[in-house]
Formats: sequence, structure tokens, C-alpha cells
Amino acid sequence: MTLLAVPPRGVKDGSGDRSFPVPLPARRLSPLRQMISTAIMMLSAILIGFIVYIGFVTQLHHDRVQHNAFARFRTDLANATAPTGQTRPGEPKKLLRLGTPVAVLDIPKLHLKEVVFEGTTGGVLEGGPGHLRDTPLPGQAGTSEVMGRAFTYGGPFGNLAALQPNDTFTVTTGQGVQNYQVLDIRRKGDPQPVPPTAGGSRLILATADGGPWAPSGVLRVDADLTSPTQASAPLVLVHSQLMPAEQAMVTDPSTWYGLVLWGQALLIATGLIAWVRTRWGGWQTWIVAVPVLGFFSLTVADQVARLLPNLM
Repeated sequence: MTLLAVPPRGVKDGSGDRSFPVPLPARRLSPLRQMISTAIMMLSAILIGFIVYIGFVTQLHHDRVQHNAFARFRTDLANATAPTGQTRPGEPKKLLRLGTPVAVLDIPKLHLKEVVFEGTTGGVLEGGPGHLRDTPLPGQAGTSEVMGRAFTYGGPFGNLAALQPNDTFTVTTGQGVQNYQVLDIRRKGDPQPVPPTAGGSRLILATADGGPWAPSGVLRVDADLTSPTQASAPLVLVHSQLMPAEQAMVTDPSTWYGLVLWGQALLIATGLIAWVRTRWGGWQTWIVAVPVLGFFSLTVADQVARLLPNLM
């Protein structure tokens, strides 16, 4: 059997009209460059993950909290144990816990039906609108205030600006269904409305005004009660006793502690994974890296979201 000689690559085969290309050796990055490229890819993925978290995961968080709160508040209404003041039912010396369901806000024009929680910190408003604790509950004499987010965590109050004078809505509390009629909408610099009459009840709905990432102030909707005024519970908590984080358009400074700790953990994990890639190889590293980075990224994203103003 005759063996035919195959000309080497890059050398003419003898006929003078053909040649074979010489393959170039694969260029291998140095370990330092490989670590840097891996870190850049991971940080880019983390940034994309934060955007996804703000846009979608916060909505899921809000929906889950609302679902559980509706079930709890229905039970409280059925058992006549829903709150009717600042203190816990049966315990007049203990204030309601932050996040306790106190009402259901129903605005048909906006297709909005949300459980209202006690408190207006950023953490409480992640689950839905919150009742400003130093004001009476809706339906009681005086001026009540309910705050809600406009853009993140479902943005339940994002369409408040669509309300117009004479629009109606209801608020269900432990004292029954309260009917309201919108007076007007006001923004920063607009004149204050005339105070409610003696024994009357007013509700203010407040949220962020302006663009999603550049709010220009607070938008407020004033509405007066058109159904009978309910009995008022004594106000145990006054304005001066509110936490700074409960005011409109503020952040919760305590979130910085968690952000620093989880941020350090994320940076350490990123560095370790970049180093491991130089030892293990690509696919082996990513099998371990994806769940680890996913956990730390979502945790850090949650802490960053809590640093946003509470009405955003």
C-alpha cells in the first residue's frame, strides 16, 4: 500500500497553485488579566441584576406582601380585632407594630385596591401604602395621611395625579367603610386647602412627584369624608415622637449598615471567583459562581433599594 505524503500546513503542495494556512496558537490571557476580565463581567452582571431587581423583583415582593396582608386583615375584620387607633386592640398602652394592616384603600378610577399598613418607613412602604402614625385613622375626626410609593415596589400611588376633584373612593377600616370625595391635587408651592370643619374628617394621599429617578417633591391628594365621622381614639403618639425615617421623601439611615456588610461580602466573593477561574477554568467556575453571586447580588440590591426615598 502506497502512502501519500501530505504537505505540511502553510507549505505549497508541489503543484504551485495551493497552500494551506498555518493556524495561530490560541492566545492565553495572563492570570492577572483573566481575573480583571472576570471581575468586570461579574460587576456588569450585578448592575444588570440590580436593574432587574428594581423593575421586577420589587413588584413580586409587593404582591406577596399584599396577598398575605389581605388574608390577615379580612380575618381581623371578621373577628372585630382590626385596629381602630394607634394602639393594639386590648392593649391600650402598646403602640401598633410597624407594618400592621390597618385599612384597605379602594380607588376604582385607578383600579387600585391596597392594604394600608401602620407606619411610613421605607421598609413598611415596600409592601404597600402606609398610614402616618401621628394622624388619626381614616374616617375619624381630623386629618389623616397615607403615603405610598410612586415607582418602585409596585408603585401603588404612581397614578395619583390622574385623580380629579369630585372623584370618589373608599377606605375600609375596623370601623366600617369610609367614603371620600377628592377636593384637589397639590404640589410643592401650591396653597394649603381650607381646614376641615369641626368634627369633619380629611384624608391626604401622598407620593413622590416628578420622574422615576429624579423626584421633584411630594404630590398630595386632599379628600374629605362624605360618610358619617367615626369615633376617634386618643392620640398617644405625637409628631415629635415620629422617627425621622417616617417623614416624606426620606431614606432610612440604618440601611447603611447592612449595605456595607453585604457589599463587602459581594466584593470578596467577586475577587475569589475571579481568582478561582485562573485555577479551575471557565465552566467549572461559573457553576459555583452563578448561585453565589445571585444570592449576594439580590441582597445588595435590596439594601440599595431601601436607600431610595420612601415615596419613590
